[in-house]
Amino acid sequence: MIVCIDTNVLVQLFGAKSPYPEIKAALAGGRITLAVSTDILLEYEEVIIRLSSAYRWQTVSVWLDSLSALHRNVRRHDPPFRFRVITSDPDDNNKFVDCAIAAEAGFIPTEDADFAALRAAGYKPQPSTPSEFISRHLAQSD
Repeated sequence: MIVCIDTNVLVQLFGAKSPYPEIKAALAGGRITLAVSTDILLEYEEVIIRLSSAYRWQTVSVWLDSLSALHRNVRRHDPPFRFRVITSDPDDNNKFVDCAIAAEAGFIPTEDADFAALRAAGYKPQPSTPSEFISRHLAQSD
């Protein structure tokens, strides 16, 4: 299963008391594949450095690189086309939608309500809260 994880969720995966350890464990175990683009990686880096530190970003980056080498479940998809699905905060959110569509991802785990526009857009990727994603998709694969 391919996912494109919004920054607000990814940041929480690396907190001291992560509310979503199941997502991190599924990535670490190779049960899900993370689709990323250059724009998404740059946003992950910017936000993690701003909220924590450059060292924390380096730790996350090494973890992602390790997953890619071990399971090949971090895949780059730099979309050749902009779908412009989300009109509220488009610069921030459409990079995830574009990558998810290009990667043929099933879900975008996010806590951002702006992604609701994707539900009726006719594309495969669907927004899902992290808790919904865990209960509906990760619990079933155990």
